[in-house]
Amino acid sequence: MYHFPPPAADVARPYQRSGGDIRLLPTRGQALAGAMLANLALLLLLLVATRLEIDWRSPGALTYCGVCAVAVAVRLGLARSGSRPLRALMHFVEYAVVFMLIGLLGAVGSYPVSAGSHGFYDPALQAIDSALHFNWLAWYELVCAHPALQVAGRIAYEAIYVTPALILGFFAWTGRRREAHTMLATFWVAAAITLAMFYFMPAVGPFAYLWHGPAPYMPASELWQPELIPAMRHHAMHVIDLGQLRGLVSAPSFHTAAAVLYILIAWPYRPLRLPVLAINLAMLLSTPVEGTHYLADMLGGAAVALTSLGIIAWLERLPLRTSVRGDAMARLLAPRT
Repeated sequence: MYHFPPPAADVARPYQRSGGDIRLLPTRGQALAGAMLANLALLLLLLVATRLEIDWRSPGALTYCGVCAVAVAVRLGLARSGSRPLRALMHFVEYAVVFMLIGLLGAVGSYPVSAGSHGFYDPALQAIDSALHFNWLAWYELVCAHPALQVAGRIAYEAIYVTPALILGFFAWTGRRREAHTMLATFWVAAAITLAMFYFMPAVGPFAYLWHGPAPYMPASELWQPELIPAMRHHAMHVIDLGQLRGLVSAPSFHTAAAVLYILIAWPYRPLRLPVLAINLAMLLSTPVEGTHYLADMLGGAAVALTSLGIIAWLERLPLRTSVRGDAMARLLAPRT
């Protein structure tokens, strides 16, 4: 089971001398901010390369900008507050906006990534499902025959936004700032790995690939992959409306990756354990139909989650400080003439 490292002071600045110690790595917050800025720069390059642009005047874009402006105002306004509830609110707003931006960068990034992809891997993914004796059509027909499953499935599928609010709210209230940054970093790594894998194995999903004829029930993910991915590849679409973003990643399943991450991150904390487990098991059960995912997609998503946790755990073990004397380090960092 994955466990966060024990709380520790994490406030020194890079290369700051403190009692003969020199900090080698940035703080978690600084590292996360740097990663997101690098992510933004790469996204802008991809948009230019694929001749795509964002409509910043759309209501969706203005809404995101407004949310960020409010978050900055809350962060600055409550920075000196000595009230525990107000400081918890300040940190929760900060975490929530960072989480939103990570998701936004990933969703927008799926458009230029799909534009540069080639082919579809549905036959291979369906072959894996057949080898595993997973019948997606039977799963879909079961949901079609029971309206209660349709309602429950949609609610559970949208819980991808509920669980992080619970976890980050708990971290904000209990002062676990380090753990919150680690969770956000893990989520960012999972999103990056998912997009990279999607580039090499794009798919239209089992709903488009296996179902033929009128649809008795339209899942939450609908049929955006077979419509938008070819449009991206042929440059028939040039403007991205942030208010109309569609999920284009079929393989691997990011819902599955998120569910596994949430369960493992919340497990060490007793107040979170059962609620997060129940919510995300329901989300996993809804993912094949509502997310139109093969079982192979979901296994890939679980692998993404475990890989992301492993990467962050490895980074957490890197030495943050060195005992090299300050004057020796100063000579080491001094510019060469």
